[in-house]
Amino acid sequence: MHHVVHFSGRIGASFVYPIDYWIEIMQFNKELDARGLNCPLPILKTKKALAEMLSGEILHVISTDPGSIRDFQAFSKQTGNELLSHEEHSKEFEYYIKRK
Repeated sequence: MHHVVHFSGRIGASFVYPIDYWIEIMQFNKELDARGLNCPLPILKTKKALAEMLSGEILHVISTDPGSIRDFQAFSKQTGNELLSHEEHSKEFEYYIKRK
């Protein structure tokens, strides 16, 4: 089974790569395990974690809430924190968010 990562570039283009590609290159400064939590808790915990981070640092969030894709996209637009990528595999959703 191949897992994919959806990456949105700054100019709005989307690319799909095998997850193994991103595991090797995507680095992060802090990780948040939000598995088992439902809306709005993954977003609230993400907001709190980002507040404790420096501008430019990357937060890796793991969630099991299928609605989190829509939630994190909206959160990114509303707060200005950049959603670098999101992954879905084995009913888990992973997000890489760059603090503004």
